[in-house]
Parts: sequence; C-alpha cells; structure tokens
Amino acid sequence: MTHLTCTLFSRTFTVAVLALTVATGAWAQTEKILHSFTNGSDGGFPVGSLILDGKGNLYGTTATGGNGVNCPCGTVFQLVPASNGTWTKNILYSFSSSSTLADGIVPEGPLVFDSKGNLYGTATAGGTNFSGVVFELTPASGGTWTETTLYSFTNGSDGRDPFAGVVFDSAGNLYGGASGGTSGFGLIFELVKGTNGTWTQKTLYNFSGGNDGANPSGTLSFDKAGNIYGVAQTSGAHDYGAVFELSPSSSGNWTEKVLYSFPGGYGGSYPQGGLLWGSAGQLYGIATFNLFELLPDLSGGWTEKTLHSFTGGKDGADALGALIFDKSGNLYGTTFFGGSHRGSVFELSPSSSGTWTEKILHRFSSNGTDGINPGVAVTLDSAGNLYGTTGQGGTSNGGVVFEVMP
Repeated sequence: MTHLTCTLFSRTFTVAVLALTVATGAWAQTEKILHSFTNGSDGGFPVGSLILDGKGNLYGTTATGGNGVNCPCGTVFQLVPASNGTWTKNILYSFSSSSTLADGIVPEGPLVFDSKGNLYGTATAGGTNFSGVVFELTPASGGTWTETTLYSFTNGSDGRDPFAGVVFDSAGNLYGGASGGTSGFGLIFELVKGTNGTWTQKTLYNFSGGNDGANPSGTLSFDKAGNIYGVAQTSGAHDYGAVFELSPSSSGNWTEKVLYSFPGGYGGSYPQGGLLWGSAGQLYGIATFNLFELLPDLSGGWTEKTLHSFTGGKDGADALGALIFDKSGNLYGTTFFGGSHRGSVFELSPSSSGTWTEKILHRFSSNGTDGINPGVAVTLDSAGNLYGTTGQGGTSNGGVVFEVMP
C-alpha cells in the first residue's frame, strides 16, 4: 500500500543516507490500553493525537460515534487517571447536536488549549456549508462543556476540510491548513479574534501545485520572529512534497519560501504531521520512509540530513505522524505499518558522533487487540510515559487510546 493510499485509508473511516543501528532486542517497555472504543456512544476511530493538561488528563477526538442528536458524527473526549492505574473516559461533546450539522462533524485533528482552559479544534465536514469548521469548547458548570462554531468554511476561496487542527500565535489568533482554495491545492489560513468575540478568517497563502507545493499537511509551527513553518504533502520541485516557510510583511501580506523539496523514494517523500523545532534552530520531521533534520546555514539556506530510513521490516514502515522530543534529546514517533506486525512506536537516540539509533518500544500485535496502524504523534508526560491512539483495533475494532510505559 502506498503512502497516499495509507492517507486515504486512514481517512475513510470518517470517510526512513545514514545507515543506523536498529535495536530489535528485548524491550523494557510495556503497553497498556487505556480505552478501547466501541464506535457507539463512546465514539470510534480516534485518528488525532492527544494532549495533556496540568493534572495529567488526556484529551482527544474521535471521528465517529458519540451521542449526537442528529448523527453519531464524532466526539471530543477526556481520560482521567485514578490512583489505582485505571482511567475514566468522559465525553465532553458529541457532534452533531444541530439539525443542520452547523456544529461540524468528523473531528480528526489534535486539540489545543488556550490560557483559560478552553479547547479548540477542527471538524472536517459539517458547518453551515458542509465544508468543515473551527470550533471552541468551553467548560461550564457541572462538568459540561459548551461548543461554539468559530468559523464555517464555504469551499470557496477560503477552502474546505480543515483536518489538521489549529495553533495559536502570541496574540491569540488561530492558524491552520485547509484543502481547496483558489487554485484547488490547499491554503494556510488565520482566524483573528475581534474585541466582540467574533472571529474573522484570512487566507495567508494559496498553494499553486507547482514548486511551492500542494496539500498542506499537519499542524503549523512558528519561530520567534512570527514566521510560519509547515509541510506540503505533494508537488514541490520533484513532486514529492516540500517544507515551506511563510513570512509576513509590514503590509500584512505573506510570502512563501520552499526550504526543501523531497526527491522521492528513500530520499523522502510525501511529508505529513508537521515539524518539530530543535534547540539550535533545526527542524525535524517525517517523510514516509525517512526521519529528517533540516539545518539552517549562514547563507539563509537549509541542508537536509536523513536521521533514519525505515526498511519496512522490524524497524517499521510508513511513518505518518509528527515527532516529539524528551528532555534528553531523544525523538519519538509511530509507524503505520511494519514492526513485524501492525505498526510500531519507536525511539530515535542521538550519539556524540552525530548518528542516531532507532529502538522499537512497542510493536502492535497481529490480532489487533492492542490497536492497529498508529498514524499520529505520541504525547509524553513528565514520568516518561507515551500516549497515543490507533484508528482501528481494540476489542470492538473502534480504535484505542494506549500508553507505553518505560
């Protein structure tokens, strides 16, 4: 199955050169299922990454299920840990609770908190024009949450299908990517919050499908100067995707610059999942078979370095999500396939010589009870535990929330 097919496959439910050592010996990690979804009132197919609050609670979305009045069209959920090691799942909101589906349906991307504890995210469909929405969830009394639709996409010049979630800038404005747009190859948008609580949509850049890339994928990142960084899944100079930067001008316009175009094959192709900043200004990401690093040089350019190339065997294959760091500088992620079975959770550790060593922390079993095909980033807590989701598998094949413990 090709990478693009994997992408489509994972969405039909709503719808990696340096030679490095692969550690395949005994594992010190243990995997635990925190919740197995039934695709009923508890939701199903959690294809977005998780976030943690300050109390250790987990938050995420499911693309289907729930208690929506008009359709079982997805949920926002919370998992609360207890002292005995068990977890309690709460549904914060069920889509769609509107007869016109105006609240949105099929939430797929990650959530984000603001400073007041409100949650923000995207739904890929629904809304007043059935082209997706950006929503806010606000905690109310009695443990309930109130949903507000901040913006409904029209499938016009503003695009459609905002599946990768949103991020905040320092001023409290929201940014994300969407499909469609004036050229049909996707766009980057901003939502600006007004003094009266309303939000105004602004398109920052429309991709042309040429050397500038097409189909922005994953969450966006900012540098200290306010420039935006992300990945375009396709097109670019070699038609295998690109890493881009968007820079604002004093007039309010934004200029796109391609930092790197992927050559395809084991040189990297079809990046997904967004980018991760290193402490020295590097960018880290995943391009299907490759884990890569982009290093800035004095001339203003960027140099690509492959950290690991997946072989498709026990080390995994087809990494689709983003990477995360721990405090020691190790990288963590997931592969959709490989690991001998149905995907894996991996760690990549740097050495003083500049090479990186991959270690598989968990291989998902062939019977699927521990989950199947993880396709998004994992989340790390202060104790070194990793949390993630799979869109399939579990006792009812509705997907799982899992924990990998050191």
